[in-house]
Amino acid sequence: MNSETEIIKKYYFVDESGDFNLFNKKGQIIVGREGVSNFLMVGVADIPNPMELKNDLNELRKILVEDPYFKDVPSMQPNNRKTSLLFHAKNDLPEVRREVFKLLKLSGIKVVVAIRRKIELAKFAKTYFEMTGKKLTANDIYDDLIKRLFRNMLHKADENYIVFSKRGASNRNKALSQAIERAKANFERAYNKKSDKIVKIYSAYAHEQAGLQAIDYYLWALQRFFEKEETRFYEYLQDDFRLIMDLDDKRNKEYGEWYSDRNKLDLKKIKLD
Repeated sequence: MNSETEIIKKYYFVDESGDFNLFNKKGQIIVGREGVSNFLMVGVADIPNPMELKNDLNELRKILVEDPYFKDVPSMQPNNRKTSLLFHAKNDLPEVRREVFKLLKLSGIKVVVAIRRKIELAKFAKTYFEMTGKKLTANDIYDDLIKRLFRNMLHKADENYIVFSKRGASNRNKALSQAIERAKANFERAYNKKSDKIVKIYSAYAHEQAGLQAIDYYLWALQRFFEKEETRFYEYLQDDFRLIMDLDDKRNKEYGEWYSDRNKLDLKKIKLD
């Protein structure tokens, strides 16, 4: 097939980091309390060759599980269904994370992340309820971030394949499709161009899709940066982050602070209060 007729395909994998908890049963804001995150992030990884990444991660996992160094580690045992089943940054040993990070850096992955500061979300949720009588749901927040993430991404390839990490038991592909359609409409309004490329949506668990394990690792590194001010994990992977949208840091711009190659993310720049 020559270059004039070649079909360009993009493969995107979506996951979130942090939790959606804003209030306790009494309606009190609990953001930042023990066990509740300050930030909610939704990220998408653009992976050029998902099958190659799958094979590489499977081979790495096989090597690590069979390594005598890990022979008595519970998370490496097949019956525990942790690292022996999939890579998950929160559960994996530091030695394992190091090997996964090294592999990801060589995989050509590009990442875009949208961040909400949950204290601002909680304030908005209160106002939203007062004005409409409706509660702001986790799905409302998630779908809005999906719309923002994909606004400028779906016109670059002839075919776009998006795999979402499953959240709960319900099938939300219809709602996610609607969020994608809104993203395309917003692109068309902003740039006066058509966004009519093919988009196919799937949902999967992380052990079923290596791309979901990859985006989990990138989000974990960024979450550590914002929540713990621990920079080394993000800095190791920073060249793979194409855009980070800190949507609630409105000190300079109404739409938030955006970090990219032209505006490098730095701990001194971000709003931490």
